[in-house]
Formats: sequence, C-alpha cells, structure tokens
Amino acid sequence: MLQYNPNISIAIVDDHPVVIEGLKNLLEAEYGFCVKARFTTGGDLLSYLKDNTVDIVLLDITLPDGSGIHFCKEICRRYPEMKILAISNLSERSIIRLMLQSGAHGYLLKTATAKDILECIRLALEGGTALSSEVKAIMSGPELGTITDTPNLTKREKQILQLLAEGKKSAQIAAELFISPLTVKTHRATLLQKFHTNNIVTLIKLAKEYQLLRP
Repeated sequence: MLQYNPNISIAIVDDHPVVIEGLKNLLEAEYGFCVKARFTTGGDLLSYLKDNTVDIVLLDITLPDGSGIHFCKEICRRYPEMKILAISNLSERSIIRLMLQSGAHGYLLKTATAKDILECIRLALEGGTALSSEVKAIMSGPELGTITDTPNLTKREKQILQLLAEGKKSAQIAAELFISPLTVKTHRATLLQKFHTNNIVTLIKLAKEYQLLRP
C-alpha cells in the first residue's frame, strides 16, 4: 500500500488556491505524502525546479501564464525522470490525448475521488499510465470525429472566440472582459487545442463552419 510515505514528494500547480489547499490537505493528512511546493503559475514551478526536485507534479492545464501542455513538455525535456499527472476540469478526449502525448504520465479530472488520486499516483510512480475512472470512461467511449463534432466550449471561451473573430487583440479582449491578458492567452491556447489547429485564422474559419459565431 502506497499511503503514509513522507518520502514521496509532490508539487501542485493550479490557478485556484482553494484547489491547491484541498489537494495538499488530502495528500498530507490522509496519505502522509510530502507536498513540497505549491504554485499558481507554471513559470514559478519551472523556476523552483532549477534548484529543487519532486517525485510527482500535479499540473493543471489552464494556467494564467500559459498552457499546462506547454509546461508539461518543458518539464519532460528538462527533467525526464519526473512524473507528471495532469489534473483539470477539461474532459475533451483531444485535450487528454494531447497532454499524454506531451509526456504526462496520467490525467485526472478535478472531480476524481481520493481513491482515484491515490491510485493514479501509485501507477505513475510505477511507470504506468494513470487515468482517473472518469477519464478511462471518456477514452474508452466511441471515437468521435475531429471534423464533424462541434467542440464543447465554456461560456468564457465562447466570449473570447467571438471577440477574436471581431479582430480584437488580447489586450482589448482582456479590457472588455475585465480579465488579465495572460488569462486571455491561456483561453486562446485552449481554443486552438479544442479546434485541432495552431493558428487563429483557421480557428475562426472552423468556428464559422460550426456556426459558433454571432453574425
């Protein structure tokens, strides 16, 4: 049994401090792990890892300074022995697959049970691919086409998509929605991932084909 092992060190990266505290309390109080570091940005994690090490990184995908997919790739490139578990609200199969292709050792939804979290940590440390129960169900379901299936967007993503289609820049969008430019950048990256493209022109073209934009 893996629990009560203070020698297993963990870093948590999430843009919501309440999520960080909840995970920290669960992992330390319930299972005796050592949560060595907590961050709300991926950049702070990379700075920390220059002089420190951990066994497991619990990494959110939507971060204020960029996509967790980018930070996952960077961690894998610099520290190939470190285990990364994505923990996110994003449940699209394409995002899960992209995160795993970027080097993550597993993927959990934030609704995962404590038992799921513990099991995923165990699997990752043993070198396996660790998926929470809900993620397993998503990945084992019927394969959806990437062209004909309309991407599932949040309300904020729809707002930003519309403003991008109107030709507005990140700073303008941030001012209009009362959010930071870094948050806009993160949502842009997520939109590109959901539409399976790497440029805004194609993103807008696809959004029009899916009839996601107002006239």
